[in-house]
Amino acid sequence: MVSDYKEILSDSAKGMKRSAIRELLKLTQKPEIISFAGGLPDKKSFPLEQLQEICAEVIATDGAAACQYGSTEGVPELREILAQRYRDQGLSFVTSENITIVTASQQSLDFIGKVFLNRGDKYICELPSYLGALGAFNSYGGVPVGIPQDEKGMNPEILESKLAELKANGEKPKFIYVIPDFQNPAGTTMPEERRVEILAIAKKYDILVVEDSPYRELRFTGKPQRMLYDLDGGEGNVITLGTFSKIFMPGFRMGWVLAHPMVIDNFVKAKQNTDLCTSAFLQKITVKFFQKNYFEANVQKIVDLYRGKLNAMIGAFEKYMPEGVTWTHPEGGLFLFLTIPEGLDCEELFSIAIEKNVAFVLGTVFFCNGEGKNTMRINFSYMSEEENIEGVRRLADSIRELYKRHGR
Repeated sequence: MVSDYKEILSDSAKGMKRSAIRELLKLTQKPEIISFAGGLPDKKSFPLEQLQEICAEVIATDGAAACQYGSTEGVPELREILAQRYRDQGLSFVTSENITIVTASQQSLDFIGKVFLNRGDKYICELPSYLGALGAFNSYGGVPVGIPQDEKGMNPEILESKLAELKANGEKPKFIYVIPDFQNPAGTTMPEERRVEILAIAKKYDILVVEDSPYRELRFTGKPQRMLYDLDGGEGNVITLGTFSKIFMPGFRMGWVLAHPMVIDNFVKAKQNTDLCTSAFLQKITVKFFQKNYFEANVQKIVDLYRGKLNAMIGAFEKYMPEGVTWTHPEGGLFLFLTIPEGLDCEELFSIAIEKNVAFVLGTVFFCNGEGKNTMRINFSYMSEEENIEGVRRLADSIRELYKRHGR
């Protein structure tokens, strides 16, 4: 190897960090551990029998095209299916020209950084926010400016105050990054009136909004809120990111971007310099899955499955958790956020919990400002209802032990 390998690394490579969650998962592979750490779908949600049928069909009827390179924008039929789904939700202005297919939403987050961020550029995010997005933006030198959120999402008063402060200093963030539906990690949903406020502030300061929407279809209760993209009316102020990972197959690594054609053009250029195209074979399988009317039924199956898991977990929290522990009450998605009393550290708790064979993700990794030491993210989708209950019991025992160590 060269004498000083680190010396030849690019600034982007030097800024990259291993995902704390992906690394943590290595510690939770023991079969006896109940893991609330990953954001993994339940394997029961995978429609394997239908996939066997469809794969054979695609190979028999369209095998050559499916195995060939595809267009960078994506298979036209899939883009039109997605556009029609948005039109069915009232977004009449959406066409397939507003959509490009990407290799899962993590690639679209990478493209946000690649297309918009120079080193030192600021962007706005929630406190807490999705670790994968923070990592993607960090690798391009983006500097996060965190805005606290309450049970309704990002605080608009603090957002406007911060933007006014930055403007007074001659600074303008490149975009505002939000996860309005079943936020990762908090599990909260931003009501429509808050979305209107955030969008109005963004327009006032002429700042793009990135709406990350990986869980929107996984609603268990309550009323769906209008998308920021919908509220913007297609004017080009919002970029929406979607993925099939949570509503179909994570192993397919497929997602999409919904945006103004000018933005789509820049994403296509970025993709052409990255991986040329997303697998045509997997896209054609997905098209067939929609055409056979399997997709909506499968999403409903997932919703029913996860609703039961969340209810079991919330019931266990209410039964087992000691006084002083609070948690969010998501209306859907895969996660909730748990908070222990101030002055206690979830890093110390994690060591206790692992000894009791239960794992979670430290909340601090989701805070760009280093806060959240007494918080943790809990996933409820992967383990069974019974494991969720037992895992909560173990976690509650771990918290009681932490209390004792600190004389509480």
